[in-house]
Amino acid sequence: MKKIIAVLALSVAFVSCNQNNTVPAKDFKTAYIDTSKLMEESTEAKDIEAKYKDKAAQMDVKLQSEASRLKSEQTSFQANMQKNGEAWAKQKYMELQQREQQLQYAQQGMLQQLQGESGKEMDSLVKKYKQIFKDYGKEKGYDYIYGTGDAATVLYAKESYDITKELIKLVNSKYVDEKDKPAAKKEEEKK
Repeated sequence: MKKIIAVLALSVAFVSCNQNNTVPAKDFKTAYIDTSKLMEESTEAKDIEAKYKDKAAQMDVKLQSEASRLKSEQTSFQANMQKNGEAWAKQKYMELQQREQQLQYAQQGMLQQLQGESGKEMDSLVKKYKQIFKDYGKEKGYDYIYGTGDAATVLYAKESYDITKELIKLVNSKYVDEKDKPAAKKEEEKK
């Protein structure tokens, strides 16, 4: 008798736990975003990428200029090595090696600086986009919005659930609006 009561109590507990106010899976509104495609087609992400490509090119020009001066001095060194003697050659060789090493350190430092700066901006952009996705999901009544792409969290989804294009338009229009705000403020201040 005790066993029957225990089994009955356990059955009631199990059934009551399963009857919480959960929504059946078929009633969920879901969608996904191809995050790789979003970042490729995002105007703001493209602008950030272009900005750092330009900075890298400017830094490269400086480094190339310094590298060509160093190469010129190395060529001159080889030509004058026998004329100026062994002591001069050792001294000059050490100086040239030291400058070459400094140039390599400068290049590494510039690369690290660029990576750090661009990384911060991209992290900020991702944070901003996450908030946009959250707001969009709430506004459109989605229960879940998944991400696909490089860090895929969806293994399969119907194409009809893909909202990537909508969100690309949304983030690009928000970015254009943000870029136009400072220009509009400056024009108002002039009046």
